[in-house]
Amino acid sequence: MIELKNLNIVLTGSTGVIGNSILHKLINAGSNVLATGTNEEKLKNIKDKYKNLNVLKFDISDHKNIDSFVEDCNKILSNKIDILINNAGITQDNLSIRMKEEEWKRVIDINLTSTFLITKGVIKKMLKSKNGKIINVTSVVGHSGNIGQTNYAASKAGIVAMSKSLALEYGKKNIKVNCVSPGFILSDMTKKISDEHTNLLKSRISLNKFGDPVDVANTIAFLCSNLSDYITGETIHVNGGMYFS
Repeated sequence: MIELKNLNIVLTGSTGVIGNSILHKLINAGSNVLATGTNEEKLKNIKDKYKNLNVLKFDISDHKNIDSFVEDCNKILSNKIDILINNAGITQDNLSIRMKEEEWKRVIDINLTSTFLITKGVIKKMLKSKNGKIINVTSVVGHSGNIGQTNYAASKAGIVAMSKSLALEYGKKNIKVNCVSPGFILSDMTKKISDEHTNLLKSRISLNKFGDPVDVANTIAFLCSNLSDYITGETIHVNGGMYFS
């Protein structure tokens, strides 16, 4: 059983399927979580479910207010952020020759630039205590590429490279930066895939099945714990053997 007692954790993208699973795992492990997202109703629902949970509505695309957002997170968590989990992100798929510049920019701005700006702000807080962990949720397509997702794949690959650079910059300050890269995970989206296409996708996965959100949550909980204290600059793939790095 992984213990995360008394750790203060900021989790973005907390209201989605994977976010919910991460949240459940972290709370059950004893951590103090600040869950953020854009959907007020969903935030209320998770607040009702977990009575001691802190929630904060914020749209990470609002770059001019990210510094204020980080300050609010820090204040809510009693001026001590131990761990930041960057899980929020979007897709806006299109074949590359049809992809509008706005579709490219929006995905890059939210998935990559917002992650950088939030991380930058939180690292400034972590430097004061010379301790902390950043965990960035990426995607298998950031390594393998994917048809119709040049923007998304580029944003996720960028997060991996950014994380390695941050790990090099702040390792001496005891700040660890790692990525978790999910493959196909069971969600509302995968339920909409036709049986024929589902079977095709599974045939490309060594374990011949989609992952469960808890598989991602378990990996993130490990990286949050002291069991991972000598790991930084790494990407852990959670894809059932769909892709080998």
